[in-house]
Amino acid sequence: MDFLAIPTLTGTVATLEPLAPEHAAELAKAVAEENLYQLWYTRLPAPEAMGAEIEKRLAKHRTGHIVPWTIRAGDGRAVGMTTFLNIRADHRRLEIGSTWIAPSVQGTGVNTEVKLLQLTHAFETLECIAVELRTHWHNHRSRRAIAALGAK
Repeated sequence: MDFLAIPTLTGTVATLEPLAPEHAAELAKAVAEENLYQLWYTRLPAPEAMGAEIEKRLAKHRTGHIVPWTIRAGDGRAVGMTTFLNIRADHRRLEIGSTWIAPSVQGTGVNTEVKLLQLTHAFETLECIAVELRTHWHNHRSRRAIAALGAK
């Protein structure tokens, strides 16, 4: 099993595709919605820094640290990013995190499906024995979303 592969994962309301530099303009637009990048309890790139953020994530992938995806909504728009991180293939464990989703698709089922796609890939394809979801204590929206999945 290749824990560092970045497959396209397709659902009904969301698709995960390998993060790529050509996604920068769309993702900059998504993070600019309602000034999402200015949230104090998380680190999101400013629209003008999106290209650098993508390059940073791709460099971390090349060194075996993360698996980065672009999140696309059902209408095809790039609306966010997510990653596998803290990957421990030797222990069959990883973390899902560094996820952000544009406000225009929050509450539409996109995040739920993204997590389901990632969890299915982790448990069924990679045969993980543990997957961790982590968020800041003050990120109440993410905490509710994680709880809605039945996770703690």
